[in-house]
Amino acid sequence: MLTVYGVTRSRASRIIWLCHELGLPFKQVPVIQAYRLPDPDASDAPLNTHSPDFLKLSPAGAIPVIQDGDLVLSESLACTLHLARKYGQPFGPADAIEDALMLQWSFYAATAIEQDALVILFNHGKGQAQPGAAQATVAHAAERLVRPLRVLEDHLARHGHLVGGRFTVADLNLAEILRYAQGYGELMEQFPAVTAWLDDCQARPAFRKMWQERLAEPE
Repeated sequence: MLTVYGVTRSRASRIIWLCHELGLPFKQVPVIQAYRLPDPDASDAPLNTHSPDFLKLSPAGAIPVIQDGDLVLSESLACTLHLARKYGQPFGPADAIEDALMLQWSFYAATAIEQDALVILFNHGKGQAQPGAAQATVAHAAERLVRPLRVLEDHLARHGHLVGGRFTVADLNLAEILRYAQGYGELMEQFPAVTAWLDDCQARPAFRKMWQERLAEPE
């Protein structure tokens, strides 16, 4: 059985959402981020990214990690792309062209969107404006996201999905990254096709199942 190492309040959410889409059974080992613990190295600390047993799987000390048979794989996008290729029709690539396009959009999300989307998440709070310098930080990050989101807006307005006219792992990967910025209405209201697409992604039963599991975990 596939094993997913990581709490759902992490990038493991991407893998867990995909597993629910696929109906793929998995065992989850809830490794928590060390920074969330007062003393991750204490003898009674829960399994975390500093724990020696976990570091044997992930020398970088980062979640998520999957174990699929003999394969131990880190980096969440690598994990979802692997699972989609192996188990994932219609969520995975039908041919080499779709495979390349799914890689393209996943890497685009990671390189052009994720960094500034995380800046918004960490400085904007739970949909509430923050005082002073944080507001300027968010505004600058949102300004940098306008260009990549224009590209996404044009593509989704014409095609509805990222690859193949259907929901795939590429949509899932990008949606989970863009989620970090979706609480900033001043940015998202500029892109109606992106907003509608993201709403549709998050209305899927597999996403809702993952999200309820995420909310059930301690903050």
